[in-house]
Amino acid sequence: MKSLFLNKNVGNRVEMGHPWIFANEINRGKALDAAAKPGEIVNVFTHDKKFIGKGYVNPQSQIMVRLLTRDKDVVIDETFFYNKIKQAWAYRQKLGYTENCRLIFGEADDIPQLIIDKFNDYFVVQTLALGIDIWKPAIVNALVKLFSPKGIYERNDVPVRELEGMEQHKGFLSPEFDTNIIIHENGIKMNVDIANGQKTGYFLDQQDNRRAIEHIVKGADVLGAFCYTGSFEIAAAHYGAKSVLGLDISQGAIDMCNKNAALNHLEKICRFECVNAFDVLKEWSREGKQWDVVLLDPPSFTKNRSTIDKAVAGYKEINLRGIKLVKPGGFLVSSSCTNLVQPELFLDIIQMAAKDAKRKIRQVVFNAQSADHPIIRGQENTHYLKFLIVQVL
Repeated sequence: MKSLFLNKNVGNRVEMGHPWIFANEINRGKALDAAAKPGEIVNVFTHDKKFIGKGYVNPQSQIMVRLLTRDKDVVIDETFFYNKIKQAWAYRQKLGYTENCRLIFGEADDIPQLIIDKFNDYFVVQTLALGIDIWKPAIVNALVKLFSPKGIYERNDVPVRELEGMEQHKGFLSPEFDTNIIIHENGIKMNVDIANGQKTGYFLDQQDNRRAIEHIVKGADVLGAFCYTGSFEIAAAHYGAKSVLGLDISQGAIDMCNKNAALNHLEKICRFECVNAFDVLKEWSREGKQWDVVLLDPPSFTKNRSTIDKAVAGYKEINLRGIKLVKPGGFLVSSSCTNLVQPELFLDIIQMAAKDAKRKIRQVVFNAQSADHPIIRGQENTHYLKFLIVQVL
């Protein structure tokens, strides 16, 4: 096995547990072996030959090595991945995530850049780095042994793969099956299109947060913006909302919302409109329209630190409009999935929006993603979702 050494001036970030090693942290002149092939497993040492761990390497990537283990005696083979997935499943079961869950959450489960979502008996896999993509057959074999799934689908149609020198693609990793499935969540049925829906087809990271709105929506008139397939809006109707209006710019998303409302016999309560939510929120706040509960769940506003100021401005703008649309004593439910917007900054943004709206707010709930997406302190990419409920006075 080839070996790589860290530069002497590299801080203790990697030694303290972070699994990423950047290209500029590698001492190119001190490598003992010939250049490692992209995707190959390598040993990593400090500048003074202290063992750090084993991981896969890709000289084409800015993150040159991603560590899989800190144990020098562990062999990286098919059994390694089987055991890792088995351990991750035991963790989810312990927490009560037995039907739908993020089975593997990349670095948080010590398998960097691997995502596996479990939708009952169906699995969706993303291998986002070359080093883990090479082990895809082993990962599929492990899923088959552990779960005897009805189907496994690959959603590698994501641009980040191109940074690793790989192509985007999607398709079956098992015999073909109907990729339009129905899942159950919190007593609600939801259609999931795992082949064409966003990400892996459904946002499992909000499943606990959707349950958190149960009491505030009872008997309420509810407005939901950026509703996608209507998971929050359908939940609101299920929990006893008087009326629900959902907004999304995608007609395909609106069609799925209506399909989900019909699936749960909630068509009389739910209505969905295909509009630009940014424009409509601004217009309706100017007109003085108000609801008992306003739900905001926008897409990520930036993945780049250079545009963080624009993201902050965007979040402030939609939350300002959202707060104005809430009746006195009602509730704003707001989310951000931009991991570059850290929790304290997100709370500051909401407070600034409330100040500009001349409304007082008080916090009811502040959550991260559901616990099947574990958070590792010091690895900010594992703590990306912010979910806030405030009462607007």
